[in-house]
Amino acid sequence: MYVLQVLRSHGLNDAALKDIYRSVAMAKLLYASSAWWGFATASDKHRIEDFVRRGVRLQLYGAADPTPTQLAEDADETLFSRIIRNRHHVLYRFLPKPNSHQHNLRPRRHNFSLSTKTDDRNFIIRQLFLDSY
Repeated sequence: MYVLQVLRSHGLNDAALKDIYRSVAMAKLLYASSAWWGFATASDKHRIEDFVRRGVRLQLYGAADPTPTQLAEDADETLFSRIIRNRHHVLYRFLPKPNSHQHNLRPRRHNFSLSTKTDDRNFIIRQLFLDSY
């Protein structure tokens, strides 16, 4: 944040400062969030949200822009959809076996069998049980 304030004091325009904030600060905050987001505590997530709110206050990030939680969920969704579409993906082997049944039920996000929910902090388990109400 200090570097961004120094750049602002040297006359860098607001659009460039916002680009730098998104590409540096937000990227560092959410790097590999699919792997660690489930293990982050509520206080960890609150600290990240506070940092982004500070960026909003300094007009480096828009108030209407996605929150870190939304960005992490979008990254999870993108990664999971890539895994289930590509049988050669390195994480595909961690998915359970596909479920084959003849029932005509509502459409699901995936056709994998749901085993016992062991640890909902794990990315694969989180995604398998997402919206499985």
